Amino acid sequence: MKLYSLKSDMLDKLYLSAIKDLYKNEVVAYQISRRNDYKLVLDTFKKAIKGRNVKGILLHSDQGYQYTSHNYNQLLTRYKMKASMSRKGNCWDNASMESFFSHLKTECFNLYTFKTSQEVRRSIKDYILFYNHERFQNKLNNLTPIEYRSQAS
Repeated sequence: MKLYSLKSDMLDKLYLSAIKDLYKNEVVAYQISRRNDYKLVLDTFKKAIKGRNVKGILLHSDQGYQYTSHNYNQLLTRYKMKASMSRKGNCWDNASMESFFSHLKTECFNLYTFKTSQEVRRSIKDYILFYNHERFQNKLNNLTPIEYRSQAS
């Protein structure tokens, strides 16, 4: 789970919170907000767990205040999930999400100029659809996350 700050000179700052399934490398939930707060993380979390058996799942995150808060840890306990967080200055636990945001930046945001927040939101949605359904990944034997999931089922 990771928050990413998106800013353009003409736009308000937006924050993207995303959760990725490391087995199939699929972005399973994301939310965009104008505020970098606990509600953004909570909304993303709720989207990710909806309809899934999450008991025993390990949820990696960085050390942002949202993930170290008492409320967040109570939420993980309620759903019998475990937190995984590297110590300060060590990004290994969250390297997969850092990689995703790097791809988002180079394959989407560096290619376009956005004039409105709606354009940014639409581009994120389109990119995540592309990432999950069309972007082949070496880690997945050159399949997309959706193809890999369907083969594993």
